[in-house]
Amino acid sequence: MKALVIFTLLVCALAQEKRFSWNGPGETNQTDPNVDACMTDTASCGCCLMQNQIWKLEMFFNLSLNELQTGLERAQSVLNNIRASRSAFSVALTDTRLCVGPNREDSVVKYASVLINLGDVYNTSTGVFVAPRSGVYNLALTVYSDAGTPGARITACARLRLNGRTLKAPSENNLQDQEDSVSAVLAVQLHAGDHVDVALPAGCFLCDDNNHYNTFTGFLLYATD
Repeated sequence: MKALVIFTLLVCALAQEKRFSWNGPGETNQTDPNVDACMTDTASCGCCLMQNQIWKLEMFFNLSLNELQTGLERAQSVLNNIRASRSAFSVALTDTRLCVGPNREDSVVKYASVLINLGDVYNTSTGVFVAPRSGVYNLALTVYSDAGTPGARITACARLRLNGRTLKAPSENNLQDQEDSVSAVLAVQLHAGDHVDVALPAGCFLCDDNNHYNTFTGFLLYATD
């Protein structure tokens, strides 16, 4: 664009060489600068018209570039907002051999082995997932227990809770073997600040090791705010 403008100015200067002298003032061939170039020199008139068109094109180009820049900044802002609000976690009960329960009353299961925790949304100290923003979330829970010996009576059970209210209570009673497992997957509408946790009901028993049989997972499907 700059090269085109320079070329145009050069053409204008050559076209007006008949009327202006570059030798300084006082020359006989110097014309009145107040005279309209289009009235005295058609070549100069065409040059000026071309120059005006180039200026218009340059202005249009700059406006288009500014609009593209604005659109890019908006898209970048949306992307940054999405990245800042990412939330996904997947935790397991333990990395070593561990059994919890049975207890006399309900207690919150605190998953100690963190597989992923984007945005630090799951608190291993409290066992609570706090929704960072309103939206639809996928929640999944798998519980497993080992009675230790065949024929021993035991129940693998837990409660997936939202703000203390039970959403799902997967359970399985040991009947034919010493191991029991059950899973639940839900899509749930959550509001920013909602608390989701897993409670171990009284009388239930969970066992885990580095195979991660007991897991709690959640992630944002899409935001609604």
